[in-house]
Amino acid sequence: MEASGKRYSWQLEGMDCPSCAAKVEKAVENLQGVNAARVAFSTERLIISATSELDVSEVIAAIHATGFSVVDESKPKLSKPVNRLKPYAHIVLVACLFAIAMITGAFDSTLKQAMLYGVTVIALIPIAKKAVALMRNGTPFSIETLMSVAVIGALFLGETVEAAMVLILFMLGEQLEGFAANKARSGVQKLIALTPDEVRHVKADGEVEAVPVGSILVGDTIEVLPGERLSVDGELLSCHGHFDQSALTGESLPVKLKSKASVMAGSLVVEKTVRLKVTSEQGDSAVDRIIRLIEEAEEKKAPVERFIDKFSRWYTPLMMFIALLVAVIPPIAFAGEWQEWIYKALALLLIACPCALVISTPAAITSALANATRRGALIKGGLALEQLGRIDNIAFDKTGTLTLGQPQVVNYVGDDSALALAAAIERKSTHPLAVAIVNEAKRRDLDIPQAESTTSISGVGASGVINHQSVQVLAPRHISNLESALLDDIHQFEAQGQTVVVVTVDEQPVATIALQDTLRDDAKNTIQSLKSLGINSTMLTGDNQRTAKSIADQLDISYKAELMPEDKLDAIRSISDSVAMIGDGINDAPALKAASVGIAMGNGTDVALETADCALTHNRLQSIAGLIKLSRKTMSIIRQNVALAVGSKVLFLITTLLGVTGLWAAVLADTGATALVTLNALRLLTEKIDS
Repeated sequence: MEASGKRYSWQLEGMDCPSCAAKVEKAVENLQGVNAARVAFSTERLIISATSELDVSEVIAAIHATGFSVVDESKPKLSKPVNRLKPYAHIVLVACLFAIAMITGAFDSTLKQAMLYGVTVIALIPIAKKAVALMRNGTPFSIETLMSVAVIGALFLGETVEAAMVLILFMLGEQLEGFAANKARSGVQKLIALTPDEVRHVKADGEVEAVPVGSILVGDTIEVLPGERLSVDGELLSCHGHFDQSALTGESLPVKLKSKASVMAGSLVVEKTVRLKVTSEQGDSAVDRIIRLIEEAEEKKAPVERFIDKFSRWYTPLMMFIALLVAVIPPIAFAGEWQEWIYKALALLLIACPCALVISTPAAITSALANATRRGALIKGGLALEQLGRIDNIAFDKTGTLTLGQPQVVNYVGDDSALALAAAIERKSTHPLAVAIVNEAKRRDLDIPQAESTTSISGVGASGVINHQSVQVLAPRHISNLESALLDDIHQFEAQGQTVVVVTVDEQPVATIALQDTLRDDAKNTIQSLKSLGINSTMLTGDNQRTAKSIADQLDISYKAELMPEDKLDAIRSISDSVAMIGDGINDAPALKAASVGIAMGNGTDVALETADCALTHNRLQSIAGLIKLSRKTMSIIRQNVALAVGSKVLFLITTLLGVTGLWAAVLADTGATALVTLNALRLLTEKIDS
């Protein structure tokens, strides 16, 4: 949903299924001044884009009219006792009254009939009220409307037992959908609950005070005790600390972080009390950003999900029209019995309930996305999830993706003064090679001078001015006046898989620096796992041909070397129509965007994470093959669910018209199909994505 004018959001309660979200959206969009409304089903948040100031009371009234409530977010979240029986009170009451009526029928059939009328009315009132409210808010063909028409018709025909049974089965189905919805989004809800509402603020005088997290500012110092979670992102001030980040990254073991390391909100402190400097503003922590991305992801529906959404919009009114024809044409044209054909038309209405079909796709996708999120892989919507299963090629960036992204200087030819000059040029850069050069100069205790007018060009090198001299750190292929001895050294280093840069002063080569990165431990296994899935892998790198070949040979994959960012973009387009790109840097962003699916590594830049369709909050390459398996299984389950939902309706449509099945069987079929597709979709919650 594109932002337009003012933006509002409300936290809702009571979402049972994706069709519930559609009802709220439809009701709110009919209000004056609303440009667009969207409900993120996984987080139960309503987001409104308005062209003018909204009357908040009207919005809340429209939400209540559809049967849902609004959470008062101004109040702190307090743990309150939950009455687990309350949601089932109405259905238990109706079921008990129905049982009493049936028992009474053994002694007095007239009293039984009267009691069944009463039971049906008691059960129908809340459903009919909701149907009327939805009609007023622009949703005339809801499931509640179908149920109300069918039950009232059955009462007029005197079919009281079936009318009551229909409502009991319907309420059971509603409870089942609620259970499925809560189960499917459990991973996201746990993520929301990760950050505490209070934080221990360390004041200037050293006193520690518990304050609301909303009062903490960037730069403040906080203290977190063992067993507590961080409410905000922070920079570690203690000398070291152990943190359990499994809820965010899926890492099973706590990680040890040193002073000045960045720690994500939601991390659990292990072993000892730590102090941190707050680095995230209110509402912009790692957890907040992940939740925001999840909400935005729900706009990107899978093609099959969009098709079913459109199909369900005209399917229900069409079935109501067909039911009307079934009720009137046989009696008028063929002298059929009115009661018989009206009864069949009512059964047809219940068969028309689209619950199983509507929930078949989003239940599977929500389950898969929740599973992936819980295991440290954020897939941004059903579209990306579906495309993952279709790819036949994967392109990997080298540095920071296939390798650890922590290169070190392994060979140096030249004076220490040249290394100091190189470090001065690279000091402001965050590129892994630049950091390695600066670290090597510091390791040698060199005096690093000040550089002016420093610039860097991705894939080329960096330059600047030091003491009126032009100093450059360049890839050898961009230097034309290299001597043969220097070239021999460069070729020797590159043949060993090392990355070489040359330091020039006033365009004269003065030193050669050879750096080497380390392959990730899981890189080879990942490539093999992808091969077993029938997926080809290609390495894309700005490094030289010899270094690229050395690494590609170790992994047994193809490669394209000496690529500028725009060359990576062209390479992606030339590999395949169904290709995924995995990278971590700013220079990977165009390729990530151009690929069928862009996957950003967890240690990547913000630009890469925002551009990609999938973001790994950890650095485990082996998750890639697991994500593809998850996607393929999700699409398989969706096909099974759609076939089951449609097949059951066709079967019971035929048996109803033949007079074999009636009202209760029609509802049982729909409820049963809903149960089966829901349980089938929930299998995705336990699917492993680490190969």
